Amino acid sequence: MLNIGIFLFNDVELLDFAGPYEVFSVATELQDNPLFNVFTITEDGAGIRSVNGLKVMPDYDFKNHPQIDVLVVPGGNGTKIEMTKETVLQWLKEQYTHSQITMSVCSGTRLLGKIGLLDNLKITTHHEVIADMRMIVPSAMIEENVKFVDNGKILTSAGISAGIELSLYVVAKLFGKEVANKAAAYMEYGDWKNF
Repeated sequence: MLNIGIFLFNDVELLDFAGPYEVFSVATELQDNPLFNVFTITEDGAGIRSVNGLKVMPDYDFKNHPQIDVLVVPGGNGTKIEMTKETVLQWLKEQYTHSQITMSVCSGTRLLGKIGLLDNLKITTHHEVIADMRMIVPSAMIEENVKFVDNGKILTSAGISAGIELSLYVVAKLFGKEVANKAAAYMEYGDWKNF
């Protein structure tokens, strides 16, 4: 079973983390053997408030979470503040080092870019964040009009709902297309009737 750790912070975009949470949870729910243990983490274990005000209580903090196999870094306006926190940046670097996959959704690219993980890579992000990313990571090659980009260990997705698409792709990458299609059909996502 793989541990999916989702980083949360104030002013996180709701669907950026809830979409992946749903995909990985549904994928495991539909299998006889659990595939994923999905949990959320904040810096200090305190609750956060999403961009539109939803309050969320995390499962863990930076000091007490299980090892993370797949790290999910969502976006939202809060990424601008998180980029200034050395503790957060150091924790993200450490999790990347130990993870099999590190994926960002939407403007979560700001955080990965800030710590140098996107240097000289093809990436994507929310269309309104492209100008920011050109300043944060001048060497990155930004792909527009795509849902996600796979660089092996680092994957980035476009805005908000694209995180669902990327998460289904990660499920397929780890456990096969049939498992991902089953989750998509259950969620009635995309062309689900043809799965």
